[in-house]
Amino acid sequence: MENHQDLHQEESLDIKALFFKFLNYWYFFAITIVIVLVLAFLFNKFTTPIYKVSTTVLIKDDQGGMLDPTELLGIGLSNSKQNIENEIGILKSYSLTNRTVKRLNFEVSYFKNKNFKVSEIYNENPFTIELDTTHQQIIGLRFNLKIKNKNEYILEAQGEELPIYSYSKEKFVGKQEKQFKINKKFKFGETVSCPYFKFKVLLNPRFKKEYISDNYDFVLRDYESLTNEFRKTEIGTLNRESSIIEISLKSNNFNKAVDFLNTMTYVYISQGLEKKNKIATNTVNFIDYQLSQVSDSLQNNERTLQDFRKNNELISMDYQSEKIFDYLSKLDEQATDFSILNRRYLQVKDYVLNGLKSEDEIIAPAAMGINDLTLNNSITELSELYSHKKDLEHSNTVLSPAIIKVIDQIENTKHKILENINNIIKQNDIAIQEIESKKNAQTARMSELPTTRMKLMRIERNFNINDKIYTLLLEKRSEAEIARASNQPDNDIVDRARFGSFDIPIYPRKSLNYLIALIIGIIIPVAFILGKEFLNDKIIDKKEIESITKIPIVGHILHSSLKDVVVVHENPKSSIAESYRSVRTNLQFISKGKENVVILVTSDMVSAGKTYTSINLAGIHAQYGKKTLLLGFDLRKPRIYQEFGLTNKHGLTSYLINKSTVEEIIQHSYVANLDIIMAGPVPPNPAELIASDKTTELFAELRKRYDYIIIDTPPIGLVTDAYLLMDHSDINLFIVRQGATNKKLFAAMAKDIEQRKLPMNILINDVKMDNTSYGYGYGYGYGYGYGEGYYSDEASGKKVSTWKKWFGKA
Repeated sequence: MENHQDLHQEESLDIKALFFKFLNYWYFFAITIVIVLVLAFLFNKFTTPIYKVSTTVLIKDDQGGMLDPTELLGIGLSNSKQNIENEIGILKSYSLTNRTVKRLNFEVSYFKNKNFKVSEIYNENPFTIELDTTHQQIIGLRFNLKIKNKNEYILEAQGEELPIYSYSKEKFVGKQEKQFKINKKFKFGETVSCPYFKFKVLLNPRFKKEYISDNYDFVLRDYESLTNEFRKTEIGTLNRESSIIEISLKSNNFNKAVDFLNTMTYVYISQGLEKKNKIATNTVNFIDYQLSQVSDSLQNNERTLQDFRKNNELISMDYQSEKIFDYLSKLDEQATDFSILNRRYLQVKDYVLNGLKSEDEIIAPAAMGINDLTLNNSITELSELYSHKKDLEHSNTVLSPAIIKVIDQIENTKHKILENINNIIKQNDIAIQEIESKKNAQTARMSELPTTRMKLMRIERNFNINDKIYTLLLEKRSEAEIARASNQPDNDIVDRARFGSFDIPIYPRKSLNYLIALIIGIIIPVAFILGKEFLNDKIIDKKEIESITKIPIVGHILHSSLKDVVVVHENPKSSIAESYRSVRTNLQFISKGKENVVILVTSDMVSAGKTYTSINLAGIHAQYGKKTLLLGFDLRKPRIYQEFGLTNKHGLTSYLINKSTVEEIIQHSYVANLDIIMAGPVPPNPAELIASDKTTELFAELRKRYDYIIIDTPPIGLVTDAYLLMDHSDINLFIVRQGATNKKLFAAMAKDIEQRKLPMNILINDVKMDNTSYGYGYGYGYGYGYGEGYYSDEASGKKVSTWKKWFGKA
């Protein structure tokens, strides 16, 4: 339980250390957040907003529960169970979009230049371009127009190899061959013309005086690109059970998108009604043509009958003759009905073979007195195939697989219709033959009748046949007229797209962009700090040392920007001097009150602050009133004499080779109670000199004279000198410098020391304390309150630059 609490406490300290590390870089967070928020603001300000506009349409599956008038009249062309997917396909079709674009006059797009931002304007432009559609026009060229006054404007444009378009032919007719440039003043209403374009610029009622000197652009657009642009509508049902579909469009001009959707839905509704009326109109026209032919025959029959009755004296028939005549009349009526049907089927057959070229020519077979359900369905199917073919022709070539497939389906449907008609005609011919055989039998019995009566019967039969056909056609024409007048749209608009004063663009999402910018502004410094920590191979934290080795840590020396080398003497009240005093106290505990203590100072590599630490450690003991000696045992690279301004002619090497005595090599420094023995001239064999008996004699003599002896040695990571001198030391200090000591090298050195079982203590050097009072995390505060002005650190120290604060070693 106790171990668990310790672990939890350690994890809490890690989190706290990480928090204060981030807090130490607060300026980095602040600057990054400000920069990304400014970038988000500029992005939101100068990015063209995109709006989403929607409208809804009800697809009536059952015509609202009402009977369709065409069904009441027997025409039966209305499909009461409309396929919603088919309707969506119609709404997405090229032909519907193209028709809508032409109705809206989108041929010219207007733009306004303001505050380094170019935005499209719609129904806000103070002028209008009046195109001459009979003249070819250049497409894609951006004209710049600057209004000088209410009478004049300046037109500028420059382009090369741009396409030329004919609005009357609705196709591209060439390409601009030479480079074109214009920069000229024109009057409003004046024709601007050249081989590539022709138009007028007219002021409209929206013009105001404040528009003078404003800059505008306009571009001419072709129907094909406009149609493709506005075909990007998103269409789908509101839910699975609903037959209401939602049509939405994303556009950078809200008002333009609203106008397009409302016009498109109106064209869609009108197109359905127009199609139904077109069929009824075609049917009426067809009936009128048939009436004109039957009317002539009927009039001839009528005149023939009147003349015959006028010129011949008719006698009344007896009962038996009248009965035979009535039976023959019934047989004639049946034969006539079948003959009429055959004539109508033959007319439909000829119509399908020769007259039907598109869906606009479709008529209702029922209007001709043909009520065969299979034939009516086939005609309806043929109409839908022609409609589908028409839509495909706008976006496909004649030889495309889709159009070829539809053409094959049209031919198959025609073949099926003709086969159905032929079968029906054959059946009717058989019925007529049976009736004729019955008539022949009765005709033999009529041989006794007078010749005049026989002729009259034939004339009346012809008259009755044509009269019946004429009457039927008149009835069907009236029914078609009623159906056309009663036609209603199959679908309804539920909600029109609307203009709104609070419409929010879907892009850019300003609030979301600011939130993302804020998150990025936090992530970047966090990633930088964590990445810097992850890639760092230097020792930064006390816990890193404790995780590598069990060698005790005797203390830490604070970072100092003071220029003095013997800082404990020159600045005795500084925080770094106090940290040396703390180390001195800890060393006294280690030595357990022993007199004549020898302290060895070493490190793994150069630049750890070994010599600096040796000098100030000797100085702090001297301040304590103890006779202190600083030994410069770095025989390979002597440096102490330079720091104190002394000579290096005589030193340890001259003593060890018996050229000098102890008295000759001891030099007095300007620090009270502090003597120094320099390394002397650099020898060829430093290790052999250190391992000699003279070294043992030297330490025996020096212990008699001094209370504390501080040995500055070479790094043990490079040479073995320090290991040899440890035989003469009481306390060994291994200098670890924050942000400089390599983790892997230190781990190797620590492992080697532990394996040799050498007495060693670690002294952490150059510890940087921040202003958070938590600082580096070593936990050596002892209530000193570093950074709070308690110590009088001199202002002569170097000021750390902001760049170094950001990117230097932590």
